[in-house]
Amino acid sequence: MNIASFSSFFNFLLHPLLSNGESSLLIILQLLPLVGSGLLFCIPSWQVGFIRILALNVSLLTFLLSLFIWILFDPLTADFQFRCLLGTKSFINSETAVFSTLGNLFGFSFSFGIDGISLWLVLLTTFLTPICILVGWSLPSNLQTKGPHYLKIYCLLFLVLESLLLIVFCVRDLLVFYIFFEAVLIPMFLLIGLFGSAPRNIRAAYKMFLYTLAGSLPMLVGILLIYFQCGCTDWSILSTTYFSPSRQLILWVLFFFSFAVKAPLVPFHVWLPETHSNAPTAGSIVLAGLLLKLGTYGFLRWSVTLFPLASIYYAPVVYIICLMGIIYISLVTLRQIDIKKLIAYSSVAHMGVCLLGMFAFNVQGLEGSLLLMIGHGIVSPGLFLCVGMLYDRYKTRVILYYGGLAQTMPLLATSMLILTMGNLSLPILSPTFSAEMLIFTGIFLVNRLVALIAVLTMVLTAAYSLFLFCRVFFGNLKTVYLSHFSDLNRREFFCVLPFLGLSILLGVFPSLVLDTCHLSIAYILVCYI
Repeated sequence: MNIASFSSFFNFLLHPLLSNGESSLLIILQLLPLVGSGLLFCIPSWQVGFIRILALNVSLLTFLLSLFIWILFDPLTADFQFRCLLGTKSFINSETAVFSTLGNLFGFSFSFGIDGISLWLVLLTTFLTPICILVGWSLPSNLQTKGPHYLKIYCLLFLVLESLLLIVFCVRDLLVFYIFFEAVLIPMFLLIGLFGSAPRNIRAAYKMFLYTLAGSLPMLVGILLIYFQCGCTDWSILSTTYFSPSRQLILWVLFFFSFAVKAPLVPFHVWLPETHSNAPTAGSIVLAGLLLKLGTYGFLRWSVTLFPLASIYYAPVVYIICLMGIIYISLVTLRQIDIKKLIAYSSVAHMGVCLLGMFAFNVQGLEGSLLLMIGHGIVSPGLFLCVGMLYDRYKTRVILYYGGLAQTMPLLATSMLILTMGNLSLPILSPTFSAEMLIFTGIFLVNRLVALIAVLTMVLTAAYSLFLFCRVFFGNLKTVYLSHFSDLNRREFFCVLPFLGLSILLGVFPSLVLDTCHLSIAYILVCYI
């Protein structure tokens, strides 16, 4: 099949969707990366330049479409917007009838929509994907010698991964959410296994895949219990269904294991540091920016919303797990000598703070948690990008070999400084400051002791963040280990610049995020009144 025939096929497939106007925007957004990956599949591997340009343009077009959806989004309603249901009369035809048949057979629906909670995660997904493709513009020398087909596989995997993530954040059916929640692991497994740092990349890929897959199996049991009670797994039905207190307690625990492994929370975090340290730079960007958000998004979308009585009952347990995790992880982070592991451990601590706010069950806590998810999804990938640039030059991530790089790499040092200050929640430079202020305020209104302990742990966050930056960029140059120095080139500068600009923009104007989620958060809190 050539490119022209492949394009004609997708035009034929999308024609009934395009004819339905605004309600089809989400479907087009989710299918656009898949269309791009299909086109890439038809291009010969030796046309490296064309593959790069096509993959980048498809990802940029997807990002522009998501911005268009953001512009059209109405923040004055708590309802899902741009809703569409594949298989309804407006979509029934020879191409989409299969969705209706499957839905009728198994009791699920391909229902999509976004609200103020999922909107910014969709934007974050489409924002990070073009940067990941730019980061892999020139693959490492050890992969270039294996043939040009590796670049084609790299671009294909990222476009497929983008499509899967968009479906997870937009889908309104619990069973379909679970299917794509797990399907995301497949391209990530291949990215780490094929493009990670040898010789432990295969081990890290298997560890990530098996840990997260095994952790999600209890959730499948919970979905089956819900299906046997309700007869379906559609959000519109589940959100109005009453679950008895005893059933809520069981379902909450089953869902907790799945989301706690993905977030991850202590003690389910053991897969994350090794995965980060052996993943390629772009893989770490997606892992920190998006895959960790699957767990916190799952808590917010399903556990907190569907099981309010169980969430209140287990809230003290969550507080204990989060506080112990933040303290333990911060102390472990102070002892790390691998830069990527240090940043990976800090992500675990940030997700613990995010869960604390979520289980405060008030406006401040929930909005702060959502803002922290977005802020961390900008700052942490930016840090991994800077570390990847160092690794590309010196082939080591051990802090002991670095020192004084601010003298020879001022652009990288400045970028790393802004992102490090954002990681420790310095005002203006990152939305994480506003997020943590909201979270601590929300926790203080519920439990002052928990709030006090959580605030004190921020000292540890500042300690390991400053430790990393000072050891790498200040002091004397260690010319015994580093013999050549080069600052950011043009491509690298334009990769890191969006992280800096967006971090400062949302740090100054966090209301850009908060104004769109007020009513969606209020809808969740109705269950707790």
